[in-house]
Amino acid sequence: MTVVVALQALAAAFFLADLAGDLAGEGTDSHLIVEGIAAVALLISVVFGANQIRHLIAASRADEAAVAVARGALGELVQLRFSQWQLTPAEADVALFALKGCDVAEIATLRGAAAGTVRAQLARIYAKAGVTSHTALLALFVDELIDTSLLQAAGPEGENDA
Repeated sequence: MTVVVALQALAAAFFLADLAGDLAGEGTDSHLIVEGIAAVALLISVVFGANQIRHLIAASRADEAAVAVARGALGELVQLRFSQWQLTPAEADVALFALKGCDVAEIATLRGAAAGTVRAQLARIYAKAGVTSHTALLALFVDELIDTSLLQAAGPEGENDA
């Protein structure tokens, strides 16, 4: 998009220089007025395009910062919960793989352990976390990261459909 705005700026400069040359040599006529309006419109679009790019870059940087904060917050939350649940280092590894979406076979392969060992570790993790399944374990973390004030502001479903 920056290239497009740069090309527009180059074209606007060319048309404005051509217009200035024509005005100096021929005087004003309807053709030059239309050409002048087009050149000015192109120049205005260059300014708006450059401003849009500036806003997009700023928004992109803000989004990247927000993702970094969220990633850090999730990492801290995971470590805090694992510590509160008093997971062993092996259980913490298994729980982290489970949170990343790995199934028992994948976790066993990644850890070089038997599938039965991983199942037993997951059972202990679920018991320590107070849940009964992989989905419920993940839901614990998702629930803590969701801003429920947004849901409360919207009210019950259908309430705002008046």
